[in-house]
Amino acid sequence: MLEAIFVFAVLGTCLGCGLGFAAKFFAVKDENPLVKEVEDMLPQSQCGQCGFPGCSPAAKAVVDGEVELNFCPPGGRTLVENLASLLNIDPSSIGEVAKPVLANIAESLCVGCTKCLKACPTDAIVGANGQIHVVISGACTGCKKCLDSCPEDCITMQEEVEDVNTWHWPKPSASPIPASAEGCNV
Repeated sequence: MLEAIFVFAVLGTCLGCGLGFAAKFFAVKDENPLVKEVEDMLPQSQCGQCGFPGCSPAAKAVVDGEVELNFCPPGGRTLVENLASLLNIDPSSIGEVAKPVLANIAESLCVGCTKCLKACPTDAIVGANGQIHVVISGACTGCKKCLDSCPEDCITMQEEVEDVNTWHWPKPSASPIPASAEGCNV
C-alpha cells in the first residue's frame, strides 16, 4: 500500500514539473494591448465582411495600419469614430463609411424551413418550423450567411434605414473668410 502511494506521489510530482516547464517553454508572448482594445470595440460577429476570418486578425491589421478604419460595415460610423479617437486619427480624413446592410425576409416567399435560423451567427432571425421568419434589425450584422443558406430566395440585403440613432450630420466644409468680413468686429 505504501509503495502505491509513493509511486503516485513521485508520478504526480514529475507530471506537475513537466506541465510547469511546458507552460514556461510554450508560453504565448504578450501582444500589443492596443490590439485587445480594438478587438473589444469590434462587433464580434465573425462575419468576414472586412476580408479577415474574424475580429481578432482584423484588430491586429488595424493596429498595424494595414487597413483603413472604415473596413467594418457592421460597425458603421460609430466604430470608425471610436477607433479614430483611440488611435488619435482625424475622423474626417477617413472618407466615406459604407452603410451597413441588413437582411430582410419577404413574408410571401418564406416557407419556414429554418435554414436561415441555423446559419445566422448572431441569432438575428426569429421563427419556427413552418412559420414566417423575421429579422431583428438591431442584431443583424449583414454577414449574408442567411442569404446563402435560403433555398427559397426570400432574403434580400438592404441598406440600413436612417433613423434618429443612425443619422449622421455631415460636418460643413471649411470655406475661406470673405474679404469683406475680415475687418469686421462683431
